[in-house]
Amino acid sequence: MAQLDIQISVENEGWPEENVLQTHAEKVLSVAAGHLAEAERQPFPNQPVELSIVFTDDEAIREINAEWRGMDKPTNVLSFPAFPVKPGKMPGPMLGDIVIARETVEREAADLDKTTEEHLTHLLVHGFLHLFGYDHIENDEAERMEMLETRILATLGLSDPYAGQDPIT
Repeated sequence: MAQLDIQISVENEGWPEENVLQTHAEKVLSVAAGHLAEAERQPFPNQPVELSIVFTDDEAIREINAEWRGMDKPTNVLSFPAFPVKPGKMPGPMLGDIVIARETVEREAADLDKTTEEHLTHLLVHGFLHLFGYDHIENDEAERMEMLETRILATLGLSDPYAGQDPIT
C-alpha cells in the first residue's frame, strides 16, 4: 500500500476545515497512488512519499500562475513536482506541491453541475498525476492522463469528467 505524507495548508477562508480537507485528500490520493502502482506495475517506495497541498484563492493562484507559467490569470490547480519524473516511474521521497484555488473550483463545479467536493476530487487526482510526470500537452499524453484520471475517479465513484470531450490540450 502506498504511504503518503500529505501536508495541508489552508490559506483562504471559505474552504472546509483543515481536518476535513486532510481526510479527503488522504482518501483520494491513497486511491490514486494505489492505482498508479498497480497500473504501472511498479512498487511504490517503501518510505512515505511527501507532498503538500495548498488550498488558496484565485488571487494567490493568479500570482503563482503569472510567475511560474507566464499566465496572469487564475486557474483551478497547479502542480510543482519536486523532481522530474517520467510517467510510469515512481518518485523519490519528495513528490512536490499542489495548489488549488477555491473560487475557481466552486465556479467550475457549478458550471459542470457537480458538487464542489466532486470537482475538488477530480482536481486533486489531476494535480497528483502531474506530480508523477503525466501531462496533457500532446494528444497522446492527454489521452493517457485522462484515462488514468477516469479510472481513478471511477474507483472513487465519480463519473468520467471528460465524457464527450476531445483530450485536453
